Amino acid sequence: MNKAELIAKIAEDAGITKTQANSTLDSFVDAVTKTLKKGDKVTLVGFGTFSVSKRAARNGRNPQTGAVIKIKAKKVAKFKAGKELSAKI
Repeated sequence: MNKAELIAKIAEDAGITKTQANSTLDSFVDAVTKTLKKGDKVTLVGFGTFSVSKRAARNGRNPQTGAVIKIKAKKVAKFKAGKELSAKI
């Protein structure tokens, strides 16, 4: 399912226009992004938790040349599914 299909499904289920559904989805994504950027986590009971994880710097290899390269440390977004979501899948 892509974003357009998700917006259409939200609009249909909630009985709102696609424009309103798009605004709602954009607002949700923006709120989650801002919260994760601050280092906090977002928990939706029954659905799951969005959080930030830190990856340490490490050495990797260039697949074409085999040369060792340094990969910088970075923060990555993480999602852990809740019990109810896991049970339904």
